[in-house]
Amino acid sequence: MPKILIIAGDATEDLEFFYPYQRLLEEGYEVRVAAPSRKKLRFVVHDFVQGYDTFVEREGHSWPSDLALSEVDPAAYAAVVIPGGRGPEYLRNDPDFRRVITHFFDAGKPVAHICHAAIALAPLGLLKGRRTAAWNACAPDVEMGGGTFVDASAVVDGNIVSARAWNDHPDWMRAFMRVLRKEAPVESAEG
Repeated sequence: MPKILIIAGDATEDLEFFYPYQRLLEEGYEVRVAAPSRKKLRFVVHDFVQGYDTFVEREGHSWPSDLALSEVDPAAYAAVVIPGGRGPEYLRNDPDFRRVITHFFDAGKPVAHICHAAIALAPLGLLKGRRTAAWNACAPDVEMGGGTFVDASAVVDGNIVSARAWNDHPDWMRAFMRVLRKEAPVESAEG
């Protein structure tokens, strides 16, 4: 069974973590969660309130990380998922995050990212020459990182699948599953 890595941290968007986590398990993948340290992560919920120019943030669920980023051997994983929220703001500064995520891009492995995850990838040059979706406020980050911002629910650029936010989950995960089934298929129980 192929292993999929989800990289998260405190203040990761609740829905952007749990939807792919559960969808990948449902598909038959082994999913491991990596964070800056082994700990119980505390997620947030971003919601839209009439009259606000941006989203509001509320406390979300908690979930334990399986391993610290320093413990990750990225060669052991078939793909990686990076949820959004505020977690990417500090993940991008972690040298082990940079080591791990660069492996996936350099090896051409499937990568799914959503919303603010783009701000963790752009400064590393990983979006250069790529088309990517992200939360619309992250468009300047994508462009300064050499990427092309695309305002769409699921953008596929080779093995990279991106989306704007949690309301894009069905299109995003449907597109990512197509990539995974090709690049890292799960063997059926029948053999």
